[in-house]
This record gives sequence, structure tokens and C-alpha cells, in this order.
Amino acid sequence: MSDDASERLRSPKASLKVSIPVRMDDGKLRVFEGYRVRYDDTRGPTKGGIRFHPGVSMDEVQSLAFWMTFKCAAVNLPFGGAKGGITLDPKTLSKFELERLSRGYIDAIANFIGPDVDIPAPDVYTNAMIMGWMMDQYSIIRRQRCPAVITGKPVSLGGSLGRNQATGTGAFYVLQAMMRKFSRSPEQTTVAIQGFGNAGSAIALHLFQAGYKVVAVSDSQGGIYAPQGLDIPSIQQFKAVNHNVKAVYCKDSVCSIVEHDTITNAELLSLDVDILIPAALENQITAANADQIQARYIFEVANGPVTADADPILEAKGIYLFPDILVNAGGVTVSYFEWVQNRSGLYWSEKEVNQRLKKQIVTEAEAIWQIAQRQAVSPRTAAYIHALERLGEALDARGTRAYYLA
Repeated sequence: MSDDASERLRSPKASLKVSIPVRMDDGKLRVFEGYRVRYDDTRGPTKGGIRFHPGVSMDEVQSLAFWMTFKCAAVNLPFGGAKGGITLDPKTLSKFELERLSRGYIDAIANFIGPDVDIPAPDVYTNAMIMGWMMDQYSIIRRQRCPAVITGKPVSLGGSLGRNQATGTGAFYVLQAMMRKFSRSPEQTTVAIQGFGNAGSAIALHLFQAGYKVVAVSDSQGGIYAPQGLDIPSIQQFKAVNHNVKAVYCKDSVCSIVEHDTITNAELLSLDVDILIPAALENQITAANADQIQARYIFEVANGPVTADADPILEAKGIYLFPDILVNAGGVTVSYFEWVQNRSGLYWSEKEVNQRLKKQIVTEAEAIWQIAQRQAVSPRTAAYIHALERLGEALDARGTRAYYLA
């Protein structure tokens, strides 16, 4: 990559901060701060989620937009990177207030986004319903139906089949492809999953159905561990009703508790298992606890669950770490498919969506693995090399110092 390309990637293309006034249910007016950053659009319109969280700031949104730039390049999507968010605790708002806030955010950034400019999607504490409100508001502003402006929408509003489980499904495809490199059979492989939300529960079910022994899962309230393995469909059924995880076996609507140990999220990370899947929050494995990790393979389903200072410690222990910009790229890949379907008016079955996802993400996983082997670097470094090569080619195609001075 040329020095010119490196210089252009140092700063985002455009950043926007907005104020969003919302009339609350009690009549009071509150003003929320919102952000949207388009980091780089050299390879196509920018793409990235919108998060509702108390920790949202311009610095965070800019960093995440940079991350998305590399993620889209790593899995060869014709997108650049973007991110957006609003600073708030969404749990303190009613559904009516959330709708007014979501529509107000689009009112404020409507000229900053668009199907050919920047395409938002769900992220932390946003979902298909909120994306539907946002798409509808944008369509009202433009006075025409614009489904391609937002992805992750309800299927009835132009969303894609398979999108809701896409992050977990894509992660499973990457895991399967990489485990074949080590000649590991599912039946002989134990797995612990931190985070039993949308992505974590989806990959847990795929692993269970493929014959892997999932011995531990957790949510924000804590975890469960059973060396003999857990019945994942029953745990999903139990959590849907009770909003927590327990080791259960369910038959129809009757669930029976089975023998298990209760563990913390921190204890789950240090279990003696073959595969560890952090699928919850960022900064879970740090320099402070990296020495305690016993798993041989880590697959980052969450964004940034392993800190930079933990990486060399894990590498020195001989642990293979497969990075988030590859492992959790299933979500943005199926968001791309949704955008394509919206623009063409031709919609695919869930089976076809998953087939396309598998082909896309496994192809890139194989390419990243080959770079890691050829250059004797970690899979994380290989993923960034792979992404940088694509970004560099696109940026350099516009002209470089060497070209103009030749």
C-alpha cells in the first residue's frame, strides 16, 4: 500500500454530530446527542450500524467506522465503513419515546445517508423494529419508498430472510472451515460461549446441531457449565420465557433442570475447553486475564472482545485467535444481500441467503488462513493484511505520488 493510501486512511471522510429534540411521554422536552461517521467510501457506499447506548461518543463512533471499513474489505463487500449512534440508555424510554427518537435521528441525518451514500443497520440496543421506523421516516422525507437505505429491517418491510441469525451463522461457517485445518471432529471438541444473545445463541444452536459439545454458555446475569454438554434448544426455549439461562431439558412446554454448575462470565473465559467464543461485549480478555485462558482456539463473535495487549500473551501460549472482522462479518454480509435484494426487487429464500453467505465468508476465511501460513503471522494480522491490500488497491487506483511524478 502506498504512503498516499495510508495518509488517506488516517482520517474519516465525514463526521456529523446532531441534536435530537424529543417530546417525552410526560410532556417534557429532552434533547439527545446523535452521531454518524462515514470513514471511507473508496470501495463503495459506507455501511455500518446505529447503536443506542450511554457510552456512545464521537470517538467511539469514529473508531467503529474505521473498524467497519476493514471488515467490509476483509470479506470483499463493495462497501466502505460507517457507524452511528445516540447517547442514551434505551431501557429508560418507552416504546413511543424510542420511535420518536428514532424518527428524529433520521430527520437530523437524512442528507448524510442514502442507498448510494451510506446505509445504516442495527447495532447495540437497536433492532429490526427500529430499523423499520428509520426506513419509513427516510421514505417520508424523500416522498418515495426507499427500502435500500436501511438494512436489518423486518422481512415484511423489505428485510432479508436469514438476517437475524446471520452473525452467528457466518461465525459457524468460519469456525467449521478453520477446524478442518486442525483435523478436529465436532464430537471431540468442547466449546464455551460467553454471551447468549442473538449471535451467541445462534452459533450455539449451529454447533449443537453439528455435534459439538457445548459445555458452557452465559448471559449478562451469569453462566452455566455442564461437562457432559448442554441441550441448547432447551436453553433457548427456557430463556425466551424466563429471560435467563439454566441447564434444562425441555419437552414441549415442560422444562426440567439438569445437573450443572453456576459460573460467572469471568470463570467461563478460563474454562478448560477446546474453543472459546466471546460473543458478548468488548474488552473481555485483557492483559490481566489472558494468562488464565485455557482454550486452544478463540473465535471473536463480539466486536473487540480481546484487547491489543492480550493478543501477544495469547499468541505466546500457542492459542489461535480468529478475529472479529472475519468471524462476525456474517451480519454485514447478509446486510449487503438485503441491500442487493431491495435494489433489484428480487428476493431470495433463507436457504439461498445462507448458501451465498457460506460461499462469501468461507472464501475469505481461506484466503486469510493462507496469508497467515505464508507470512507466518497471526490470523488477526492476516485479516488486516488482506483488508489493507484491497483498500490500498482501490485508493491507489485514483492516483499516487509515484504515478504523478513518473
